[in-house]
Amino acid sequence: MPQFQQQDIIEIARDGSLLRVAPQAGGRLLSWDIDGQSVIFWPEHADWSQPARVRGGNPLLFPFLGRHFVDGQIGRWKDAQGIVRDLPMHGFARDLPFEVTVDEAARSISMTLTDSDATHAGYPFSFRFEAKYTLVDPHTLDVDFITTNTGTAGSAPLPYYAGHHFYFTLPHAQRGETVLELPRTVRRHQLPDGAISAGEAGKPDYRLDDPGILDRFHCLDGAPDHVVRMVALGLNRSITIDLQRPNSVPWYAVTTWTEKPESDFFCVEPWLGLPDAIHNGLGLRWLEAGDTETASLRITVGTLP
Repeated sequence: MPQFQQQDIIEIARDGSLLRVAPQAGGRLLSWDIDGQSVIFWPEHADWSQPARVRGGNPLLFPFLGRHFVDGQIGRWKDAQGIVRDLPMHGFARDLPFEVTVDEAARSISMTLTDSDATHAGYPFSFRFEAKYTLVDPHTLDVDFITTNTGTAGSAPLPYYAGHHFYFTLPHAQRGETVLELPRTVRRHQLPDGAISAGEAGKPDYRLDDPGILDRFHCLDGAPDHVVRMVALGLNRSITIDLQRPNSVPWYAVTTWTEKPESDFFCVEPWLGLPDAIHNGLGLRWLEAGDTETASLRITVGTLP
């Protein structure tokens, strides 16, 4: 098994394109390099004692994403019967080991998390959550979430709203030369008490040095009429995220965030719902016992003409 930063990992390679994945660390895609150039960021000195807290890769956000509140307390949620449970911000998936299957011929890796004693206290449902990455070609990555309610007939429907947290490599000095193009959206954000702001019409594009897009939810206004595309002039690179994949459930929003002015990454995050959806209903999904649904996207990396 390959070693990376003194950790056992799995590598998926295709003609100069390389994915590094750590199933045991929350099913984390660590990095994606093409011809030695970083596309998805991973820090040179990561703290592997708390891999879920590392700023890099693609943390998997499940079963709920973002911050959820009960009576002003973050990390709690209340069900329809009024029972309050603890569930960490962004859910528990990024803290747990996943089972893994590799299809070397297809250049694909599937990682699966199922319910256990570690999940039942905060989320009393039977489930199977799978994240699948496939290198279609050296510049194209397909990503699928496959979620199943494995409960018995007649059991309660399963609430969830999962999401990605892609850390795309972008030197901080190049934010002003980088534009994010979006489909038609309504822009919102979360208020300190957990409520979601009123929507305002989104713009078709933003420069990434615009402070107005930090921690903002660009809610898709109908079927996407444009791909999500990050055009980085300084890197001579475009990154396209296609959210209109066959047989996929609809994505709800794309969130934009970075940590610090000097951070050499920018996060563009497709989400199935908004924070606190378990209470506000914005993107909350329900799966009946035995049902499965898939949320798919495709990332394509190109060179600017």
